[in-house]
Amino acid sequence: MPGWCSDRRVFQDLILRFTMRRRTLALDWRGHGESGSSKDDFGNDALVSDALAVIEASKARQVIPVALAHAGWIAIELRRRLGALIPKLVLVDWILTEPPQQFLEALKGMQDPYRWQETVEAIFSQWMHGVDNPRLINFVHQVMGSYSFDMWARAAREISRAYAKAGSPFHALSLLRPPVSVLHIYAQSPVPDYLTIQQEFASSHPWFSVYRLKAYSHFPMFEVPDEMVTVIEQFIGQH
Repeated sequence: MPGWCSDRRVFQDLILRFTMRRRTLALDWRGHGESGSSKDDFGNDALVSDALAVIEASKARQVIPVALAHAGWIAIELRRRLGALIPKLVLVDWILTEPPQQFLEALKGMQDPYRWQETVEAIFSQWMHGVDNPRLINFVHQVMGSYSFDMWARAAREISRAYAKAGSPFHALSLLRPPVSVLHIYAQSPVPDYLTIQQEFASSHPWFSVYRLKAYSHFPMFEVPDEMVTVIEQFIGQH
């Protein structure tokens, strides 16, 4: 599941590899990619409805969401609603802690019609710091950069609301009953000592595990798809 202002092409390299091993579903949220534009406003609840519709149409007996960044909120809600049909969650490069102040300020900037473009460009630069990958650079600037103020502002609004309501993904995951097995794989650290923070959380929450990828960007699937597939497959195979 891609994040806001993105589409399923972000997972292209993973999809090609996973389809050789297992059935793979990939979606574009409403208003994104091949789903076309949406005249009406919508939020995370609508994205949950989109995901539920895809799962129902697929007639899959079990689904393991692989959710990039804030699509993780959708993955958590799918587990909450569908229970054992969602036996595990794979979260990719997400802020699992309470959001840092700098991030909250960026969300405000994305909702400001006078500052949104410079804010988004700054976020792009941060996501791709130290990266020289033409496909990734093109995806970020040409695909993600094609979305308007309305969509970026909507994304920021929904992300802000989700953190305000739940506090953090760690807290939201902790409330799931029964607990669900969760793997977080990531490259970029949004806060200092991020790996240590996650390892400490894992020590008291045995259903959670973390793996830091040998990549640099917010989109490690462009850099290390084989490593990601290996780690995810190992996680899926665990009992």
